[in-house]
Amino acid sequence: MKLHGYFRSSAAFRVRIALNLKGIEYAQAFRHLRKDEQNAADYRRLNPQALVPTLEDGAVVLTQSLAIIEYLEETHPSPPLLPKTAPERARVRALALAIACDIHPLNNLRVLQYLKNVLNITTAQHDDWYRHWIALGLAALEEMLQRPGTGGFCHGDQPGLADVCLVPQIFNAKRLDSPLDPYPTVMRIFDACMALPAFERARPENQPDAE
Repeated sequence: MKLHGYFRSSAAFRVRIALNLKGIEYAQAFRHLRKDEQNAADYRRLNPQALVPTLEDGAVVLTQSLAIIEYLEETHPSPPLLPKTAPERARVRALALAIACDIHPLNNLRVLQYLKNVLNITTAQHDDWYRHWIALGLAALEEMLQRPGTGGFCHGDQPGLADVCLVPQIFNAKRLDSPLDPYPTVMRIFDACMALPAFERARPENQPDAE
């Protein structure tokens, strides 16, 4: 397998964690998003959205981090990232999507660049925007994690899909000094994840393209 990514991409970070948790060997290729390398013609042929990650598995080319992780779950089912029952799987997917669809896209690099370069917002406004959506999303996530099903991790006592999404989002929040004390359950789970080698190996600064 080959994973096309960028060391600071949250979405690529998710896939690195999933690959590591499942013990899948993979090569990496890099597209520096701030240098616009994702818009090169060869990469656009691979991924028309010009986003990372893209996963190549032989002749199979996959995009979108959650779709890639679901593919890994189906093709490499052990250890599982989703629980056994339908209600549990729905809960885990809801937690994951609360991050991947409702927090992360609003703070994605291309959105932030549009705000600054086209709408001409100030740096202070940029940072306020970033922190606002993180605070709103993590407050809801903290409440969701108070419901039955949460254990040592987002669901139960093994890391799964929701944890794979949670960790990169907290890295983003830390990078812009978003206050995290209001979310003790979120941070307890984050710390539990980061004690595991699969998460540690996937962190941005441990990637070959890290600056």
